Amino acid sequence: MGAGFSAIVLAGKRDGRLDPLAANAGVSHKCLVPVAGKPMLLHVLEALDATHGIDRIVVSIDTPEILAPLIRQLGSGRIAVERSAPNLVDSVFRAANASSPPFLVTTADNVNLTPASTAEILSASQGAEAAVAFARRDRVIAAHPDGQRRFYRFRCGEYSNCNTYVIGSREALKAAEVFRGGGQFAKFPMRIVKAFGLLNLIRFRYGLATLDGAFRGFSRRFGFTIRPIRVSDGALAIDVDNERTLHVAETILGERGSALGETPEKMRLDRTSHSLGDALLA
Repeated sequence: MGAGFSAIVLAGKRDGRLDPLAANAGVSHKCLVPVAGKPMLLHVLEALDATHGIDRIVVSIDTPEILAPLIRQLGSGRIAVERSAPNLVDSVFRAANASSPPFLVTTADNVNLTPASTAEILSASQGAEAAVAFARRDRVIAAHPDGQRRFYRFRCGEYSNCNTYVIGSREALKAAEVFRGGGQFAKFPMRIVKAFGLLNLIRFRYGLATLDGAFRGFSRRFGFTIRPIRVSDGALAIDVDNERTLHVAETILGERGSALGETPEKMRLDRTSHSLGDALLA
């Protein structure tokens, strides 16, 4: 795979339901919930827009019109919005049809994504038809000790998925079918039987394979190369799913903002400003 990635950001409602975080924030969609002073989707879009090698960004959401003010605020000509399908897999396919491979697929709640971590994933995916980003447990804990509570156990250690994927061709898009049942394999291991096969379930459930060995098995099942990518930044495994992880993400982003010279007072003022704007969008 070479340069010229299309990024797909999944931002629609799950099953059409109002997310509890969105309800608490008084906005219509989770992707608009303020995190460290700005809508969580804006964190992701800014990181992708600043990443060399990404030529186009497609946001998949059920009501595209609500994102117009946010897109204008970012001021990038590379961002398009595509209406999502009722389920995650078909939303990926629809967004892919509005762009061209290779694709980087992530979610709107992946607020700790940075240009550096994105570039690292793009570089490490070279030569693979599909790739999945993982962070080692020690790196996740180093980013924040309460950031992630579920890890996949392998013979070489424990890892967390980073909700970021590379798909190198339209043919490789069929790998997205494994999420039609909802994903969350650590929580629902039997989904691996349908997605990856019984032998891979046994290896996965009991930590019998290394991470690389497990993906060699997945590659054989799908008929093309799927590679695990170990990211340097453990914060990439911490997305915003609930009030706990919202607090964790704000702590991480606050520390990064402080390193860049942003004061806590400025972040609080930004949060108030964006909260008012998001309420108007709800």
